[in-house]
Amino acid sequence: MPKMKSHKGSQKRFRKTGSGKLKRAHAYTSHMFANKSQKQKRKLRKSSIVSNSDYRRIKTMLPYK
Repeated sequence: MPKMKSHKGSQKRFRKTGSGKLKRAHAYTSHMFANKSQKQKRKLRKSSIVSNSDYRRIKTMLPYK
């Protein structure tokens, strides 16, 4: 059986934490900052954990992560 290929787009977007969860960056961080509050922009800087409903779908795209 050949090796499975990792989804390259997902590989660049997700990192694994020490406990095995998947870490992701927030969306809405590239432009139009004048319309966003300072509080919103500050919260978007931090990374977040992938939700349980998406975890299985992303995990299949990253078989070796």
